[in-house]
Amino acid sequence: MSERERVVVVGAGAFGTALATVMALDGKVDVTLLGRDPSLMADLRNEGIHDAALPGIMLPDGLQYAFEPDVLASADIVLFAMPSQAQADAAEQYGPYLHADATVVTCAKGIDRNSSKLLTQVLEQELPNHRIAVLSGPGFAMDIARGLPTAMAIASVDLAHAEWLARVISGPTFRLYASSDRVGVQLGGALKNVLAIACGIVEGMGLGESARAALIARGLAEMSRLVVAMGGSADTVRGLSGLGDLVLTATSHQSRNLRFGIALGHGAAADFASGGLVEGAYAAAVAARLAEGLKIDMPITDAIALIIEGRLDIPAAIEQLMTRPITTE
Repeated sequence: MSERERVVVVGAGAFGTALATVMALDGKVDVTLLGRDPSLMADLRNEGIHDAALPGIMLPDGLQYAFEPDVLASADIVLFAMPSQAQADAAEQYGPYLHADATVVTCAKGIDRNSSKLLTQVLEQELPNHRIAVLSGPGFAMDIARGLPTAMAIASVDLAHAEWLARVISGPTFRLYASSDRVGVQLGGALKNVLAIACGIVEGMGLGESARAALIARGLAEMSRLVVAMGGSADTVRGLSGLGDLVLTATSHQSRNLRFGIALGHGAAADFASGGLVEGAYAAAVAARLAEGLKIDMPITDAIALIIEGRLDIPAAIEQLMTRPITTE
């Protein structure tokens, strides 16, 4: 489409703004941050700071801002950085404005709860004429925006296409690794949120670091089973979007999912906060349904889903997990 690639990041929350910031700082592509609120976008343009999302971070001079979707018409790459449950609506809203050759990259970590489909499947249904990729992995918005070294994965059906996306989006402090396993990259991003809630419960109840380590290890085993059953690769689970993201999300208090689990471990009700920004609260039930349909054993995921739904209390869940029949690893 153009000699100098043009990227539009849709979603002016913390993660979308961080992605736009790190690309604009690199300066090799034209970057526009597209938000829905005209007042917010004007403030970002005039003040160069987004305190509500990234407090203390100065936004680069080269970053452009827009609230009108017609800016999408000239974009080579469009990053969808809104929450997972909003991706379908965003595709319907913004799809008519996309250039015919634009690639759409979902940057959310979840599964659509209405359809139980992966986000790439949702976007392909809504945008059948566009190539759909996924970006996921261990990267907190503040770390990315501050220019701290961060590595994530980007996956497309065609590996060469993923490699091109990685080259365009990567910069000196933000490195992307290309993959052709969209299933594994997406499920890693979605399921690590569920396991982070479990690790938060362990921390909130004071069950110790040995229990957290066991959850991470056995959680990865669950993740691998579902990934393989859905056509992905177990090797992907051992990479950035699986193990890497799980270690980050299950150990850092920057993680909303971990904090959600800690609150549950302290005795808070599962509905104390909307699951809108706690992706694992949605993903648990969907993943449990997928596993049941595929006859995959995922006891940790099942337990978290039941706890969030109020059908199982935490002490009973721990007892169930610890008294399961002894088996091989």
